[in-house]
Amino acid sequence: MLGLTLEGGASRTVYSCGILDALLENGIMADKIFGVSAGSAFGVSYASKQRGRNYRLATEFMPTPEYMGLKHLIDPKNRSYYNLDYDYDTIPNKLLPFDYETFGQYKGEFYAVVTNVRTGRAEYLPVDEKDKTWQKLRASCALPMLFPEIEINGEKYLDGGIADPIPYRRAMEMGCDKNIVILTRPRSYRKQTDSMTKLCIKRYAKHPEFARAMATRAARYNKCVEDIMALSRAGKLFVFTPKTTFGVERIEGDRDKLKRLYEHGYKHAQWAMDRLKQFIIHNS
Repeated sequence: MLGLTLEGGASRTVYSCGILDALLENGIMADKIFGVSAGSAFGVSYASKQRGRNYRLATEFMPTPEYMGLKHLIDPKNRSYYNLDYDYDTIPNKLLPFDYETFGQYKGEFYAVVTNVRTGRAEYLPVDEKDKTWQKLRASCALPMLFPEIEINGEKYLDGGIADPIPYRRAMEMGCDKNIVILTRPRSYRKQTDSMTKLCIKRYAKHPEFARAMATRAARYNKCVEDIMALSRAGKLFVFTPKTTFGVERIEGDRDKLKRLYEHGYKHAQWAMDRLKQFIIHNS
């Protein structure tokens, strides 16, 4: 069973979009997909087999002030740096149509990873074609301080990367004996507890388990990356990492930079395709 784990990283996840399009071109479809944050938001277009949709989303919509900007964060009806209803409703349902029918026919399982604000733990929410406004994807992408908490079935959630940034182990636990992991930072990157994280810890002090998850996030992330690289060297995971992110920031509005990052992912996947196919065959 083939598992696919998609790390988040907001705009940097455009690298993953290039890889996903190359996988579609080569007929490689995972049996279980685990998307974290923007990894889930872009991953659904892979499951719906809409090659090129993410490229259009990244280069035609993301660089516009309608898609994201400070005015949306200070809007009391939105309270997010991203224009939520526009991004998760107007775009997929009107401007850049999402193929709900093909997504519904996907024979595998798609999970959006979220962090429960009350428990500070990761949850893996199954995503299907019935939710036309993508509440689970909103929850998975809900960066602290830049999103409101997203409520689903009485529980409040924020970005899945806080509790489980790269959920490849969850894929293994659910029976995936072959696993592709797509990271959005160069191989040498290691996370630090920056000033924004410290601010978030104070902001969510009333939720001690969540604040603890924020405080330990960097160390857990770095250990996770070290374990992934060790498994990759042992031939047990197939890992994609960008050589560079071309200066693309977490929130990026430069169309040319986004194009370059997408093309880097696409070319990287094409370059590695023979090895990837051998990995899938030999681990069957």
